[in-house]
Amino acid sequence: MKPFIKHSKLMLAVAVAAAAFTGCKPKKAETVISGDAAQKVYVAPGKLDEVYLFASGGFSGQVAAYGIPSGRLLKVIPVFSQNPENGWGYTEETKAMLNTSHGFIPWDDAHHPQLSKTDGMDDGRWLFINGNNTPRIARINLATFKTEEILEVPNSGGNHSSPYCTENTEYVVAGTRFSVPIGNNTDVPITSYKENFRGALSFINVDQKEGNMNIAFQLLVPGVDYDLARSGKGASHGWMFFSCYNSEQAHTLLEVNASQRDKDFIMAVNWKKAEEYVKQGKGKKMPATYYHNKYDEKTHSAKSTVEKEVLTLDTRELKDIVYFIPCPKSPHGADVSPDGENIVASGKLAAVIPVFSFKKLTDAIAKKTFDGEFDNVSVVKYEAALAGEVQKPGLGPLHTEFDDKGYAYTSMFVSSEIVKWKVDTREVVDRVPTYYSIGHLCVVGGDNKKPYGKYVIALNKITKDRYLPTGPELTQSAQLFDISGEKMNLLLDFPTIGEPHYAQACPADVIMKNQKKIFELSKNEHPYAAKNEQETKVVRNGKRVDVWMTAIRSHLAPDNIEGIKQGDEVYFHVTNLEQDWDVPHGFAIKGAENTELLIMPGETQTIKWTPKSTGVFPFYCTDFCSALHQEMQGYARVSPANSTVALKYGVGDTAPKDQVAQK
Repeated sequence: MKPFIKHSKLMLAVAVAAAAFTGCKPKKAETVISGDAAQKVYVAPGKLDEVYLFASGGFSGQVAAYGIPSGRLLKVIPVFSQNPENGWGYTEETKAMLNTSHGFIPWDDAHHPQLSKTDGMDDGRWLFINGNNTPRIARINLATFKTEEILEVPNSGGNHSSPYCTENTEYVVAGTRFSVPIGNNTDVPITSYKENFRGALSFINVDQKEGNMNIAFQLLVPGVDYDLARSGKGASHGWMFFSCYNSEQAHTLLEVNASQRDKDFIMAVNWKKAEEYVKQGKGKKMPATYYHNKYDEKTHSAKSTVEKEVLTLDTRELKDIVYFIPCPKSPHGADVSPDGENIVASGKLAAVIPVFSFKKLTDAIAKKTFDGEFDNVSVVKYEAALAGEVQKPGLGPLHTEFDDKGYAYTSMFVSSEIVKWKVDTREVVDRVPTYYSIGHLCVVGGDNKKPYGKYVIALNKITKDRYLPTGPELTQSAQLFDISGEKMNLLLDFPTIGEPHYAQACPADVIMKNQKKIFELSKNEHPYAAKNEQETKVVRNGKRVDVWMTAIRSHLAPDNIEGIKQGDEVYFHVTNLEQDWDVPHGFAIKGAENTELLIMPGETQTIKWTPKSTGVFPFYCTDFCSALHQEMQGYARVSPANSTVALKYGVGDTAPKDQVAQK
């Protein structure tokens, strides 16, 4: 029972300290909002927000795009979870995106969006997001706001520590949350954690033209839990910094057993050195089965490829790739200042924030100023790498980002506040309550070489009395603060999709300059595309029936189909003939078991329909498109399985006509 007693004392101390920090908080947020807050967040009708905010959907498996400063939800981008709004994961074109080595998995736990970078700056090309539960990395094309690629990550027990871009998006890096047995012998006792469990850090190469991802190599690292990371930049380019917890290597009751040591670690990874070892042929190929799913905008379709091996480098054998720096216990963040010199570590159970110097770290490594080893990894002496500590910042530091004026902003989970401090002096200059229990925060461009600044967004875990109640499950919460002046000012509370674990934001013009407005119909290479009404047809091949259909304001063609039989597999391939921006069309048919279609201008999408009864079934456009939207409809006649009714189709004066392409 001693660990429980020790743990209880710890939590009591935290609670008492939290009360001291929060006792002077105002009861109502209105008392701390400046009088011009409404004016600062008001975006007039017809005007555009200045910033895109991309927030993870957490357990929804999706990503949400918001406008800032208004806080308006612009779009939920489907990623890992099926989405009936646009058929993601339901249509024949998109089902393959959710394939994994465990089967078809239409859900995940998405935590950390990451914008692609060029020279350490957000470039507006792609957004990456992790799937934590079934380890995956997704790449969203910001020209279309559509998920184009999902890569499964092998040898990972949980993909929380992910995805993090290097300075020029050479790599997207993913660290395992849960260390697991890796290799040939994975059926081992859980109690053999220290002997048999390893972590894996995956360095995923990103093609700079198309964005295609491939695992370049994996580092096999000590068996601990890997958490948030950041890439080096400027002075520290070529390095990556991970926060690590559970250096006790506990496998049960981690809330007690993983809080025994005074310090855990920041892991410094020299990925340039790892590249050298790969070129020297020191990597070892390990069998691993994982799926690589790609969506092709030319064919508007996805395909899955099964990969069978991964290249690995073992840090027990190649000891100058990674180093540990002691860090106050249970860190949840390792954040790098804009110049790349300072590495800020956030120990959740610490009362200080250590700031490490990259120069001092590399000097200590060169001089071998070590304090022993941990699982064959050299441990740099704490003081040798330390630039200094932020004293009495608050309780429960989690995550730090930076503005363009030399200040850092750290979220405090226990004391529910954001703390502003000066990077060069580590002096706290301001603090503001967040109502309640902030997790991550996001400064616009806060991980860039030159942050945009101006706003910090708090991603809160609890809402309590912030919004109208919605039963036992309350809405998720974000808060917008103005950081343009000396003091932080709360401007806005706005609800989010659940759960807003982390977000990234950048100026809107960075995204808008790349955006695609239509798909060129002439370049549509979908195998079932009908590029005009003359190409529409209905073809039977056994029990399979394919319908080449077009949609244009304000009719579907063909809109009368006969000769479908009970039990047929009917595929409606609908091409949107529109070439005007913002004229999507929808398609749904009575009795469809999965979803509708939502087809963008110039695009082709497919829905599978298996009629289980006879009759006449209406189909229609589901997305309002014109004054005659309600008239955009048709009928499919279904006859008994043994019927001799001929397959006929047509539109207008030709409906129905004899089918000429029947097989």
